[in-house]
Amino acid sequence: MADPKGFLKVPRETPHRRPVDLRLMDWREVYEEFPDDHLERQASRCMDCGIPFCHQGCPLGNLIPEWNNLVYRSDWREAIERLHATNNFPEFTGTLCPAPCETACVLAINSDAVTIKQIELQIIDHAWREGWVPPQVPQVKTGKRVAVVGSGPAGLAAAQQLTRVGHDVVVFERDDRIGGLLRYGIPEFKMEKHRLDRRLDQMRDEGTQFRPSVDAGVDVTVEQLRSEFDAVVLAGGATAWRDIPVPGRELEGVYQAMEFLPWSNHVQQGDIDAPPVTAEGKHVVIIGGGDTGSDCLGTSHRQGAASVTQLEIMPTPPEHRTDKMPWPTYPMVYRVSSAHEEGGERLYSVNTTEFLADDDGRLRALRLVEVSRDENGRFVPVEGTERELPCQLVLLAMGFVGPEKGKLLSDLGVELDERGNVARDADFMTTVEGVFSAGDMGRGQSLIVWAIAEGRAAAAGVDAYLTGRDVLPRPIAPTDRPLT
Repeated sequence: MADPKGFLKVPRETPHRRPVDLRLMDWREVYEEFPDDHLERQASRCMDCGIPFCHQGCPLGNLIPEWNNLVYRSDWREAIERLHATNNFPEFTGTLCPAPCETACVLAINSDAVTIKQIELQIIDHAWREGWVPPQVPQVKTGKRVAVVGSGPAGLAAAQQLTRVGHDVVVFERDDRIGGLLRYGIPEFKMEKHRLDRRLDQMRDEGTQFRPSVDAGVDVTVEQLRSEFDAVVLAGGATAWRDIPVPGRELEGVYQAMEFLPWSNHVQQGDIDAPPVTAEGKHVVIIGGGDTGSDCLGTSHRQGAASVTQLEIMPTPPEHRTDKMPWPTYPMVYRVSSAHEEGGERLYSVNTTEFLADDDGRLRALRLVEVSRDENGRFVPVEGTERELPCQLVLLAMGFVGPEKGKLLSDLGVELDERGNVARDADFMTTVEGVFSAGDMGRGQSLIVWAIAEGRAAAAGVDAYLTGRDVLPRPIAPTDRPLT
């Protein structure tokens, strides 16, 4: 145990966010540096519980009490060894994960949880600075070839695990750069891309091959994948976005979030000088109140939007846990992200009924109505609450409904489950022998920590299929569901 009285003596402390007026002038991550000695004091709050429920909150099975204790004792070298034992990419989860481990922390029953996420992030940042993250090149090659389709967190985790046990792995990505949503869906202010690039360099040094700008199923056919590789891992994500079928949807000015967000990342990469779809000078409306909507909000602020309003059909969440969201489940409570802190208005219990055009056929406003729930749980309009909301840009951030049902899946002939995701068995193999599925493509839209866990577990299934051995960890089963 770090300090038997640490949780009694030390209050929870997290890094400060940079002042809003300063951070809106750049695209750097929003948090200020957090001194190591402060972090070591935070690690002392870990109680080393007899039953550490933070493990239940983390699908990776991170050894949280162990590396908390090591950080408290300033043993950073051993801490990164314990962290890497379960998590290939702690810098990704340390910046992007909503930290279900913290809401499952035993302290969170009646106090403030341990700052697990920040400890995780600083362990890996410390390790990179000290040169403790070398490539792990396999000593023996198996002669087996594996194709991984998709380079998001699930695909990268599967690829790294399989490369390290000696398989020849090729990752196919249809975008021009590797990274999937980590590259073009996550704004720089949430995770700067140098964190991704240095991991990719490590993976290249280990032997993983990356082939960007290749649309699997089209540029490389299913016949080629099946003939040239001994196994295929489908990790293309849940990229079929949810739409809103209302009059005026076709108007210029109404875009999906993923038709908007990647452009700012292309600007930051130096590909273009200005995005073709921009919030600059416009009244912006974001439909959807989740993380993607928050990303659109922060991006709109930095592009110089005249105003930003975020709409959510659900009612305002409660400030604290209710009886319907008991500890240690992840509570759906009211949260203020860094983007919300920067400005904008949030409207709850409203539904968009129409997009309105000006005389030139461009978006000028949307019509909305307040809604309530009837006895069957359906949303019904509240009479007399209709109104117009002026806007020149609408961003649809309502989530995703599953994988794209394109040529790759149809030519492979994989079956889908009742939710429209790629069906798979206990070893993550689809209904087609030698073809596996990991991440949101098989799970549905979920968290980055679940994607990495699925990638690791699917890699174990692939390795067992190719070699008959069972040496890689299987942190989750395909049927696991987070407690929400």
